[in-house]
Amino acid sequence: MVFSGLSQRLQGIIGKLRGRGRLSETDVKDALKEIKLALLEADVNYKVVKEFIANLQQRCMGSEILNSLTPGQQVIKIVRDELTSLLGTSASSLNFAKGKSVFMLAGLQGSGKTTTTVKLARMLKAKGKKPVVISLDTYRPAAVDQLEIAAVNAQIDSYRPGGFKPIELAKNALAWTEKSEHDCLLFDTAGRMHLDEALMEELLQIKALIQPVEIILVLDAMTGQDAVNIAQGFAERGLADSVILTKLDSDTRGGAALSVRAVTGKPIKYIGVGEKAEQLEQFHPDRMASQILGMGDVLTLIEKAEAAFDLEQAARLQEKLRKQQFTLQDFREQLQQFKNIGSLEQIAGMLPGGAKLGKMQFDEREIARFDAIIASMTPAERLSPDIISGSRRKRIAAGSGTTVQQVNKLLKQFAMTQKMMKQLDPKMAKKGRLPFPFKI
Repeated sequence: MVFSGLSQRLQGIIGKLRGRGRLSETDVKDALKEIKLALLEADVNYKVVKEFIANLQQRCMGSEILNSLTPGQQVIKIVRDELTSLLGTSASSLNFAKGKSVFMLAGLQGSGKTTTTVKLARMLKAKGKKPVVISLDTYRPAAVDQLEIAAVNAQIDSYRPGGFKPIELAKNALAWTEKSEHDCLLFDTAGRMHLDEALMEELLQIKALIQPVEIILVLDAMTGQDAVNIAQGFAERGLADSVILTKLDSDTRGGAALSVRAVTGKPIKYIGVGEKAEQLEQFHPDRMASQILGMGDVLTLIEKAEAAFDLEQAARLQEKLRKQQFTLQDFREQLQQFKNIGSLEQIAGMLPGGAKLGKMQFDEREIARFDAIIASMTPAERLSPDIISGSRRKRIAAGSGTTVQQVNKLLKQFAMTQKMMKQLDPKMAKKGRLPFPFKI
């Protein structure tokens, strides 16, 4: 779960204030002191924390809070507003030119720049654009091959220009793209292990040549305070118009996301939340602030569900629900689409009170086991589970690498789901409002 450690700390601090009839100045000061420590431990920049706490103190010490009938709720609202402001207030989209839009992705080695280039191209393609990815990295072994392989896997066009130096590659690529139908050119530039003048000078030369509509700085959120220093270094040289933070799905303290915008003034536009090509999301400061404070992020969850679920398949399911013909094959398809939304832990983090759910030990293997068990059944068994006798259960368990007890568990939960289907109001069934297919 994104920012799980910081989120749990802040929710614990604010939870002490929730429901209190009155708050004294001492109560507020103690809470602000704890919030300050939580942010510093999360590796948020000290200057950013200092200003953030000063803003909170100014707003929380007024009569609006101290004389309020619901002071705890008022404090939560103020903290959420200030977090949103710190993260950037509102979501930002990419800038586009009238003709071909050139994007330059920069960053240090290991930040996930090449993978992010393909993810961004995939997102643009889904929005109706015609992107192509081009590598200008002549230093890292197999960098060009890595980009091309990732592009093929994501069904994205790539181009390998001739030449030996980045500037030469860029010139040849621009000449080629003038005649191509692509309207979004994504240049993956070389990185270094650390900031140095040679890297900066090369990137400035590339910038002058390709004249990007936007330079996107890719930062590894796991590097914490270093990410902020790197961002500042790029921004000061005019080599960062916006930021993409990667590896936010990892067990990171989250300080980079809370510091980058404030320190550089550059918006965080997207975040990487996994290794898969589709795991790049637009960054919404207000939603992230709500998620950090345990209020959930239902809008993002809905958007993920809409993107993951096939509309034609949903229509077929509606008809089966109406006729009460829900089978194990349908059950399996629902599980597979549910997996596309994200891990159970990620989904829990988007629900109000997700921090409490986050403490549960989710067994991601359960869904995989269910899928393997159903895959080991014959078409007749999937259609009519009643025919699955003891010997059949042993065969299915052996074929799926599971136990008979696990097969029994699946069949029991499917039977419960079918029972729920029969009890559904016909109007609900017609709308395809499917009960959650298994217990967490």
